[in-house]
Amino acid sequence: MVQAYILIQTDAGRATSVAETISVFDGVIQAEDVTGPYDVIVRARADTVDELGRMVVAKIQRVEGITRTLTCPVVHL
Repeated sequence: MVQAYILIQTDAGRATSVAETISVFDGVIQAEDVTGPYDVIVRARADTVDELGRMVVAKIQRVEGITRTLTCPVVHL
């Protein structure tokens, strides 16, 4: 199991709708609109890194209003 935080920048005024849209995707644990350099932070999980990558590219990045994503996998040191 792989978990990651996905940091998302959106068009102005789109953070809430982006978070609501993403929150129902399979594998999404939580999606919150936030303040700061990113507009939405998503916590997601997948069986493999490849599956996580497909989720980000095929689902999340296609949501209208998203301008940039940064995926940060969780590591256990």
